Amino acid sequence: MELPSLQIRSVRARAVNAPIITPLITSRGSVDVAPLLLVDVETEEGVTGHGYAFCYMDLAAPFLVSVIERIDEMVRGEAADPRFLYKSLRGRFTLVGTEGSLGMALSAFDIACWDACAKAAGLPLYKLLGSNRNTIPAYNSKGLSLKEPAELADEALALLGEGFKAVKLRLGRRDVMADREAAKVVREAVPAGTVVMVDYNQALTPEDMIGRLALLEKFDPAWIEEPVRHDDFLGCARIKAASRIPIQLGENFNSPAVMAAAIHIEACDYAMPDIGRIGGVSGWLEAARIADAADMAMSSHLYPEVSVHVLAATPTCHYLEYVDWAEPVLQTPITIKDGQAIIPDTPGLGLEWDEEAVARYRLD
Repeated sequence: MELPSLQIRSVRARAVNAPIITPLITSRGSVDVAPLLLVDVETEEGVTGHGYAFCYMDLAAPFLVSVIERIDEMVRGEAADPRFLYKSLRGRFTLVGTEGSLGMALSAFDIACWDACAKAAGLPLYKLLGSNRNTIPAYNSKGLSLKEPAELADEALALLGEGFKAVKLRLGRRDVMADREAAKVVREAVPAGTVVMVDYNQALTPEDMIGRLALLEKFDPAWIEEPVRHDDFLGCARIKAASRIPIQLGENFNSPAVMAAAIHIEACDYAMPDIGRIGGVSGWLEAARIADAADMAMSSHLYPEVSVHVLAATPTCHYLEYVDWAEPVLQTPITIKDGQAIIPDTPGLGLEWDEEAVARYRLD
């Protein structure tokens, strides 16, 4: 792939707390706001690329800003070639580790570099990556939390009413019968043929999950996501061997190598990397090659505005996870129609900041 020749003038970062209209309640806690790191890569050619990271907690934001400031010192005057910078920067940070928050900052920078390259080429990123498809199957993931089961029927229908044919349900209550009731309420509320994924957010032990399989199977979930601690690949392999329902892992894969290890020991049926953890666009493309070699369906976690482009270039593309957490600071949100995410056909990613909103929600 030939990329336009660009030279980095500067890299800057700002942190914001974007409001979440529908707080998400999982077994790991409640997500009420979205702390985001906004990254801009300015080039000498006048092209500016944008990327962002979801920080999970606002206390992580200052650290991510400081990492971007150090990256700025390292890359000023360098060619904005994300393929080279992905390897060189990870090499320079090896001694302190490139996982966790530091890795998320590196990923946001990588995303912004790819955005700049696609803009300079006059192409949407998915076309720069060689894809011609313009839609991706999507599911609505911004609701169906650990609420009272009776509250979930209307919410499931409302989520589908936003243009979707698939939704994700959070499970993981201590009371297995309450989980069963939640799954029953949602399945009975949605139209026949609706795809329902379930996510345990690492709430159970392997023994607990295996014991719940029979109750869950009758509700025909599309997959079981992160039933146990995310790095318990052996436990997941035991669950996978006992389950008729596919097991989904990946949002906590901190590198393509970790994903390869999970696939090697047969810990999952499907993979869903998070572009902010897997290494940005560059790391995603490597992960997509691993999934393709294993003939494993690959979905995304968060970041729908970016993930929609890289999924289009993923040979085993499965589902886009949709949340609207970045939309308060974006000029144009992603469009969903008839269960499909429409990939923007403008140069780059289609990410442009609403500067008034950025100023309103900025973390100082």
